[in-house]
Amino acid sequence: MEAVRATLCALSVFGALFPGRSAVLASFSQSLDSDFTFTLPAGRKECFFQTMKKDASLEIEYQVLDGSGLDVDFFITSPAGQVVFSDYRKSDGVHTVVDTEDGDYMFCFDNTFSAVSEKLVFFELILDNMERDDEVEDWKEYVQGTDVLDMKLEDIMDTINNVKARLGKSVHIQTVLRAFEARDRNIQESNFDRVNFWSVVNVVVMTMISAVQVYLVRSLFEDKRKLRT
Repeated sequence: MEAVRATLCALSVFGALFPGRSAVLASFSQSLDSDFTFTLPAGRKECFFQTMKKDASLEIEYQVLDGSGLDVDFFITSPAGQVVFSDYRKSDGVHTVVDTEDGDYMFCFDNTFSAVSEKLVFFELILDNMERDDEVEDWKEYVQGTDVLDMKLEDIMDTINNVKARLGKSVHIQTVLRAFEARDRNIQESNFDRVNFWSVVNVVVMTMISAVQVYLVRSLFEDKRKLRT
């Protein structure tokens, strides 16, 4: 992911300037965004699990890219077994779970209502506040006043986090736009095939009707009386 590469590049530059402290920043380089596209067979339900920490936040966005009706059932279940959000026969949706509990959250895509049509589903997860407070504060004990170039470690971390957040947002927007583009392309291709099929049917029917009309008109002018010699 571009955001991760840019952050790692910035961290490598910082590591060259501060060789004894590059390991302190390792916890900030992990990406908490992920996306996945899968095929949901007809009459099936697929579930995924995400381990969360207390007081974090989970955001999930999904879209049905292809399949009859472009719809699917969706629900999120907390570690306690309670349904947090649920959608029925929808093509897309965005849900955010704040102040999460410790444990595994389950989110499922249900296509059991469809007996013949499989669905192509895309979803993206965005996790926030997954680091522990002690992990965030650990690096501050290494700071001893102002370092070279009159730059503090905290200022560098703020800049890196700001760049990472903006790049992550850009990647998120591009991913969503690609998902919309894929769904629109599938709809257009389906409509194109449908138009071609009915065009061929209409041409065949019109040809048959024309042939029947020609035969009927010719039969009206035929002299069926037999001549005697």
